[in-house]
Amino acid sequence: MAQPPRNPQELWERIRKSSKDEVVLEEMVRLGFWPEAQDRPGDPADEIRRQGELRRRLDELQAEKRRLGNIEALKREARKKRMEEARRRREETRQRRLAERARRAEEWKERKGREIVFLGAGVSGGLGEAHAHADGGRLAVLGLPTVSSAPELAAAMGLSVGALRFLAYAREVSRMTHYRRFAVAKKTGGERVISAPMPRLKRAQEWIQAQILSRAPVDAAAHGFVAGRSTVSNAGPHVGAAVVVNLDLEDFFPTLDYRRVKGLYRGLGYGEQVATVLALLSTEPEVQSVSLDGEVWHVATTARHLPQGAPTSPTLSNLACRRLDRRLTGLARRLGFVYTRYADDLTFSGPPSATAAVGPLVGAVGRIVAAEGFRVHPGKTRVLRAGRRQEVTGLVVNRRLGVPRDQLRRFRALLHQIAKDGPDGKRWGRSADVLAAAWGFANYVHMVDPEKGRALRRSVHALYQRHRPAAAPTL
Repeated sequence: MAQPPRNPQELWERIRKSSKDEVVLEEMVRLGFWPEAQDRPGDPADEIRRQGELRRRLDELQAEKRRLGNIEALKREARKKRMEEARRRREETRQRRLAERARRAEEWKERKGREIVFLGAGVSGGLGEAHAHADGGRLAVLGLPTVSSAPELAAAMGLSVGALRFLAYAREVSRMTHYRRFAVAKKTGGERVISAPMPRLKRAQEWIQAQILSRAPVDAAAHGFVAGRSTVSNAGPHVGAAVVVNLDLEDFFPTLDYRRVKGLYRGLGYGEQVATVLALLSTEPEVQSVSLDGEVWHVATTARHLPQGAPTSPTLSNLACRRLDRRLTGLARRLGFVYTRYADDLTFSGPPSATAAVGPLVGAVGRIVAAEGFRVHPGKTRVLRAGRRQEVTGLVVNRRLGVPRDQLRRFRALLHQIAKDGPDGKRWGRSADVLAAAWGFANYVHMVDPEKGRALRRSVHALYQRHRPAAAPTL
C-alpha cells in the first residue's frame, strides 16, 4: 500500500514518475474510498494503472530514442568509456612495471652485493667466467692466494664487493679520480709524470704486491725493484769491461697496457674474472681534467697502462720482461757479453774480444725488443769504451764500483756548507729535509764503497749531533 506523502515535493515527485490519475487512485485506495483490487472487467483502477505503466515505458523509449538519435553524444560517451578503460589499463600496466622494476632493482642490488658482473665498457667480457681456466696447481706451486672469483678476492683483501667494484671500475669520464698526478724533473732533463694512488687504492695495490706479485719469480737479469738487488748489483757485473753498451726502453710503463697486464695475472694461474679485476686495479689511463658548469671532470685520453707511482707497477714491469730478459741474456752470451736490466735501462758489457760485435749486438737488441712489444729509445744508446768514464745506473764501473767523483765533490761541499752555516735553506735532491737526504746519500755511498761511505756517515752524524741531536741516527 502506498505511503502518504510527507510534503508537497514528495507528492509532485510521485506524479512526475507516474501520472496524476494513478496517484489519485493510490490515495483513494489508501484512504479506503476505492477497493485495492476489483474483478470486474474494465475496472477504472486497472485502466489507470496500465496507463501509468505504458506512460513510463513510453518515457523510457523516448529517452532511449533521444540518446540513440544523438550520434555525437553517443560517440563522446563511447570515447569517454574507452579512455577511462585505457587509463585504467595504463595505470595497471604502470603499477605492474613499477613493481617489476622495483623487484629487478632489488634483485640487482642483492646481486651487486655478492657478484661483479660489469666493470666498464670493453673490459667486462670475462667477468661471467668466475671459475673458468683458473690454474689451482700453479697458484699452489707459487704460493699465491687461491681465489677463483671476484667476491673471494674482495674477501681476501678485506673489502666488500661494492668497494672492490668502485676501485676497479673503468670510467672513461668521471667526477672523481683514484690518482693524484704531478710532474718531477728527470736527471737527464724533461719531466716524468707520477701517478700516486689515493689511500684506498694504494692499500689494495699494496695487498696485491705483498700477497701476489712479490712471490712471482722474475728473471735473474732484472735488478730493479727486486728484494736483495739494487743499482749496485746491476752495475757490479760490468766492472772492468772493455766496452759497456747502455740502451733505454722508450715509454716503458705506457707500453705495458691493460691487455698485457691481464695476461700476466692469467699467466700466474688466475682465472678470467680475477685476472680482469687485478688488471684493472693495476692500470689506469692518462686523463685530462676539464671544468664544466662548475664541476671538474676527468676524461681518459689514452688506453689503460701501468701508472708510474703505483706499488704494483715495478714488479709487473719485471714480470712483463721475463721473456725479453731471457732472450737478451741468450743473445749476450752468444756474442760474448754480460746483460743486466734495471727497470727500462738495458746494459751489456764485454771484454776486448767482444768490441767488434757491438754493432750486431745493438741491431739484434732492437729486433728482439720490438718483437717483445717494446721500443728502444733512439736517442739514448751509448757505447762506452774503457778509455772514458763508464757508468751503469749512475755508478762508475771502469776499474771498480764507485760513485762519480763530481757527485762526491758536490756532496762534500754541501756538508762543508752545513757545518759552516747550518742546514737552513739547503737541499740535496728533492727532499725538504737536507740532513735526512744527506744521511740517505751517505748510506748509498757506503753500500757502493764502504770505506768512503763510513767517512761520510760520520760527517753527517756529527752534523745531526750539532743541529738536531734528538733525531740523530745510529752509526
